[in-house]
Amino acid sequence: MSYLVSTRKTPALLLLLSLLSALSGCSTWVGSSFKTPDIQLVDVELIHAKLLEQQFVLHFRIDNPNSKSLPMRSINYRVMLNDTPLATGTNNQWLTVPGNSYAYFKIPVHTNLWRHMKVIMRMLEKPDQPIHYALHADVSTGLLLGKKINILRHGDIIPGDYIRE
Repeated sequence: MSYLVSTRKTPALLLLLSLLSALSGCSTWVGSSFKTPDIQLVDVELIHAKLLEQQFVLHFRIDNPNSKSLPMRSINYRVMLNDTPLATGTNNQWLTVPGNSYAYFKIPVHTNLWRHMKVIMRMLEKPDQPIHYALHADVSTGLLLGKKINILRHGDIIPGDYIRE
């Protein structure tokens, strides 16, 4: 009787072992040879602007320095102008970046800058003065045992460079 019980457990044990070996393949992908991808905010496109609602599209470029493709599952982001929040949100758009390559992706953003209008107007009063921007992002990668990548990009924008006459 114990022989029958052990033969029933054998297929389950083999299935468990094969599943664990498949997972170990995923875990080697996120091991020490993993190079952090470079994610850049390359453009902010204004779609629609009214007093109480603004719609933007954030354009990102992700460079994958790894030889294997990089699946991205989600991105949590926050964009600041001189410590004033411009946009905050989450996007669960899936994207796979081929190995040693790059890809572009867009995130639609809806925001209300009304409560920050005074601060933003003060920033724009002197178009030759730089406005500091910062992008904070957490990107979830991988399928089962992915990595969370923290991104911080910052720099300066001079509003006068974007004014068209």
